[in-house]
Amino acid sequence: MRWALIRVSLAVTVMVVLAFAVPLGLVVQELARDRAFADAERQAAQIRPALAITTDRDQLERAVASSQAGGDGRMAVHVPDTTGTRRGSTADAPGTHEAYGIGRRRAEPRDVETARRGRSAVTSVPGGYALLQPTALSSGEFAVVEVYVPHRAVDNGVTTSWLILAGVGLGLIAGSLVTADRLGLRLVRPAERLARAAAELGEGHLGVRVREDGPAELRAAAVAFNSMADKIVRLLANERELAADLSHRLRTPLTVLRLNAASLGEGPAADQTRAAVAQLEHEVDQLIRAAREQGERTERPVLGCDACDVIRDRMDFWSALAEDQGRTVRLAGVDAALRVPVARPELAAALDAMLGNVFRHTPEGTAFAVDVHQGEDAVIVLVSDAGPGIADPDAALRRGHGDGGPGSTGLGLDIVRRVAESTGGDVRIGRSVLGGTEVRVWLSLDGGGRPRRGGRRRRIRRAGAGWKTGRTTGRRVS
Repeated sequence: MRWALIRVSLAVTVMVVLAFAVPLGLVVQELARDRAFADAERQAAQIRPALAITTDRDQLERAVASSQAGGDGRMAVHVPDTTGTRRGSTADAPGTHEAYGIGRRRAEPRDVETARRGRSAVTSVPGGYALLQPTALSSGEFAVVEVYVPHRAVDNGVTTSWLILAGVGLGLIAGSLVTADRLGLRLVRPAERLARAAAELGEGHLGVRVREDGPAELRAAAVAFNSMADKIVRLLANERELAADLSHRLRTPLTVLRLNAASLGEGPAADQTRAAVAQLEHEVDQLIRAAREQGERTERPVLGCDACDVIRDRMDFWSALAEDQGRTVRLAGVDAALRVPVARPELAAALDAMLGNVFRHTPEGTAFAVDVHQGEDAVIVLVSDAGPGIADPDAALRRGHGDGGPGSTGLGLDIVRRVAESTGGDVRIGRSVLGGTEVRVWLSLDGGGRPRRGGRRRRIRRAGAGWKTGRTTGRRVS
């Protein structure tokens, strides 16, 4: 593309230069010719007053010598024979009516006779041109003033003008080539960068992006490419997170199987069952770790669900296991319908992650509670327990962390966090009134962003025991 633009620019510029320079050079040449002959006519006009007064040879010679052309030997005067007899110089040709001539004559006699009839003439002579200017005498005859114009006078300044025009034309051509080259680079470089980026993206380099510069069309292509690359990265990250999240959901029934297997007693069948459950749990953990990768989830349309109905359903599921382990369970604030902008499977997965943490990381017999509070623009779900607490709440909320203990993938509370943040809410970990950990999930109803401290909390209608924040001490979180 770059060389094509240069060739097109060269062809167009050469045509434009020729179209203007050649006629302009011819005009300059014609102007120089007109100037030379106009000067000759002016020199000839200087002799007319003398011819009008006298035809005396001596006086005319003095008049011719006083002129510039006469002094340079470029002027001659042909005086006719007013008596009808020939008494001219030996240079006079037969058949002419010239009485005498003054100065060096270069024109042919026939040309002089033609001019004597009252018509000015320009004739070619060796080394230049002769201007023949007729002048009326008092006798009614015509004398002819001859002014010699050499070629150098006719061509004076023409060569210089042509050289200047040629230089200007070459400068214009060079300038157009440089401009075309710069414009070509401005077009080609963004296109080359876009092509290289597309090739690298095709090779799997997902971090490649294109600088958005150049012409408007290439900038639009770069913006579209970058947007496509970002979309691909988000889709891949979302697929990996989805695989990790789905694998993590398997841990809920695995927890039940593990606890039930522990109560089977002794025997080969019980040992095999416990070994199979442990192997299955290990494989799920490996799957979660293999699929885990940080990335932003793509936005998905959410129809919403009844939070209270989902909470009652999941508490019914976990209550049987809580009864087997002798755990005291309290559920409050789920009598009314509370619709939240979260898909039912997502909210159920978040509740299972929080409740699964309680069963996994607190001793049997540890009490826990689930409270729901309704506000003007938010719903708060509190999961509290009487366990030992969490050593590092901030780390527990970061994806892939947890406490690093066996069986901990660091994805449980991350699932809860992403569900809350999808509504514009957040997740906080603090000290519960039961003495252990309290996980507070703020689900915004208007998507207005993170909740403010103070004012908005005072508008929450409490349906059960309150919550407060405090420093916590060690237990593991998945």
